[in-house]
Amino acid sequence: MRPEGMIGAGQTDQKDATVSKFSFTLHATDGKARTGHISTPRGDIRTPAFMPVGTAATVKAMMPSSVRATGADILLGNTYHLMLRPTAERIANLGGLHKFMNWDRPILTDSGGFQVMSLAELRKLTEKGVTFKSHIDGSKHELTPERSMEIQRLLGSDIVMCFDECPALPADRTRIAESMELSMRWAARSREAFGDRPGYALFGIQQGGLEQDFREQSAHALREIGFEGYAVGGLAVGEGQEAMFGVLDYAPAQLPEDKPRYLMGVGKPDDIVGAVERGIDMFDCVLPSRSGRTGQAFTRRGVVNIKNARHTDDPRPLDEGCSCPCCTQYSRAYLHHVFKSQEIISSMLVTWHNLHYYQDLMAGLRDAIAGGALAKFVSTFHETRALGDVEPI
Repeated sequence: MRPEGMIGAGQTDQKDATVSKFSFTLHATDGKARTGHISTPRGDIRTPAFMPVGTAATVKAMMPSSVRATGADILLGNTYHLMLRPTAERIANLGGLHKFMNWDRPILTDSGGFQVMSLAELRKLTEKGVTFKSHIDGSKHELTPERSMEIQRLLGSDIVMCFDECPALPADRTRIAESMELSMRWAARSREAFGDRPGYALFGIQQGGLEQDFREQSAHALREIGFEGYAVGGLAVGEGQEAMFGVLDYAPAQLPEDKPRYLMGVGKPDDIVGAVERGIDMFDCVLPSRSGRTGQAFTRRGVVNIKNARHTDDPRPLDEGCSCPCCTQYSRAYLHHVFKSQEIISSMLVTWHNLHYYQDLMAGLRDAIAGGALAKFVSTFHETRALGDVEPI
């Protein structure tokens, strides 16, 4: 029997005609925190939501059905990597990204701007866009707002991100202002290039660094253009959690209340909890899958390094409160063994656990907000993590 949500041979990724548009419904609030759902033709996204990152059309070490089994409603794909390999045109000719990677639920793709930012020595920035050399083979490419929209259309992304420019922090006010203003001009061009596409969504990206006045200017410009959702961008780029939370104390309220709010590239579990408290609805981060491949497991009592010798003879699971296959079927001793032996199953199991942990965290946050019990949930979350890992046997 095929797992729910998967595409089989001969099937297409045609959208469900029963839902023809993109919408956001707010169900409950608790302080600034919100819970609701995003409706798309490919299925609902429960919020607050965490999006596993499938950079190159795959969540590393995971099958699509396994990702869905963790509770994920949506994945994130990467425009920059997919445009270079295998190319957006090839994916389109093969039926689009959903069919290509065997995931028929919603997909959000970033615009490519963040990855291009990281190529500072290989790029040239102009008003038109960015020219850069591929990190794969050195070939020259141009990425503009119009080209970014074209690539994401070819991929068939359900949620498309505006093309923006994001400076690394710290940066001076002049640099931040210039970057924010350029991003707002690119946002207008992205909106025009995106066109009228019922059932698909374009998200604007607020910029402005750590400067409240620039953030408000950016939010005003985005509201004037009009988007189906809004992201808080330019954070988690070296500023630290305290500074990030300082921005989130005011930035979400600068954005429309009736649209989803997405904090890009965040993050650690305590980052997510703090951001939800401040009104964020959507998150993505490579951390649970990247950490899973290096033996770092997220548990209710903090991070466990399964490669440490203390786990060699431990028959207990990673997290006794977890219902994932890693925790219900394998011991710490086994996980330690397969990591030390460099067996592929080691990455598979701990990645599965980490993604399951993140989705459990999101479900707990949604339930707590709906029940008006967020403060108690957050207190228990921090108190349990402060206990540290269980003592070795």
